Amino acid sequence: MGIPLSSRKVVPSRRVAITGIGIVSPLGVGIEKNWKAALEGRGGIALISKFDTSGYSSKIAGEVKDFDPLDFIEKKEIRKMDPFIQYAVSAAQLAAEDSFIKPALLEGERTGVYVGSGIGGIGTIEETHKKLLEKGPSRVSPFFLVSSIINEASGWISIRYKAKGPNLATSTSCSTSAHSVGDSYRIIARGDADIMLAGGAEATITPLGLAGFCSMRALSMRNDEPHKASRPFDVQRDGFVIGEGAAILVLEDFSTALKRGARIYAEIVGYGMSGDAYHVSAPCLDGEGAYLAMKRAIKDACIQPREVNYINAHGTSTPHNDRIETLAIKRVFKDHAYKICVNSTKSMTGHLLGAAGSFEAAISALCLKNQIMPPTINYEYPDPDCDLDYVPNKARTAEIIYALSNSFGFGGTNGTLLLKRFEE
Repeated sequence: MGIPLSSRKVVPSRRVAITGIGIVSPLGVGIEKNWKAALEGRGGIALISKFDTSGYSSKIAGEVKDFDPLDFIEKKEIRKMDPFIQYAVSAAQLAAEDSFIKPALLEGERTGVYVGSGIGGIGTIEETHKKLLEKGPSRVSPFFLVSSIINEASGWISIRYKAKGPNLATSTSCSTSAHSVGDSYRIIARGDADIMLAGGAEATITPLGLAGFCSMRALSMRNDEPHKASRPFDVQRDGFVIGEGAAILVLEDFSTALKRGARIYAEIVGYGMSGDAYHVSAPCLDGEGAYLAMKRAIKDACIQPREVNYINAHGTSTPHNDRIETLAIKRVFKDHAYKICVNSTKSMTGHLLGAAGSFEAAISALCLKNQIMPPTINYEYPDPDCDLDYVPNKARTAEIIYALSNSFGFGGTNGTLLLKRFEE
């Protein structure tokens, strides 16, 4: 027999605040460098320097620059971590420091970690496979598996902070870290943790990773103008630009954050998920999946569509995605869609894949905190099918109360986060 509905315990939902942000991206290391570059419209896309790109149709990427893992990780530990784990651990440290949270508060069963990756340690897998073929199985490192599997980013962070709450990782392609943040929001809201370190990390600028995306014909081939290659919503867009990095957010139970006098960037108030059920890599043509994710996030927040002021779009700079996302936005918001400011920070960073959702949620939180939006750069030639306000080429101040952040991934997996301005 089931429990009668009248006697089931109802747990009130708790409010959730963003109190720390840590970023490692093509725009720089740390929140200040990333926010400054974003507001100035300075992109981080250039010719790939990590390996020889002769023979590749696309030779450009948003590589992480000026990053030294020794600034965050002991030398003896670095060789046990694929770069995606190094980025994640470093971003988590930056987020914890940014939150001014005492280390003792992170220890124990009320703090959890939820950090995912779209692909994980592909670089380590490539290098190890080469060593296996050339030198035999005895030369495979005992750290191979733990340095490459996706959940080890969460594992390392949990160990570092002695966090014994939920320890999770998700892999939902380009929606990965939106789901990490959204699921963490719900973990806190239902009382299973008080603090979550949530986000994603990616390091797929490798020979195999690039070759795979090139073979799909998904990437921009504007190799002679790397800084202009990522151009969301522009009629001359020809594909996305691969990027890398990590973004980790500190999420806290609102009352806990207030009690310790935390700086609150924004509240998370809504979360929506959906599946396209259409194609392994292409979005459904009518935008149904994107529409459902946004609609569900708005419903979850118990607000009206007309209350949303800003959308950080998935905005990949591919011909299909930008048109279909625009269509979905218009379906959700109807006439109000033309009053919403919509931008794509991928125009500056490229596509951070599994780290994109948390990076863009971080930017959305900063927009709410500072009441200013970074631009969509390289928007030069309007597309008649993309006819919204994309904040072209120059940052803009505006009153922003509610912000949506969209993430849509291969396999038709979608996630939308809804953030609210914090008002004391």
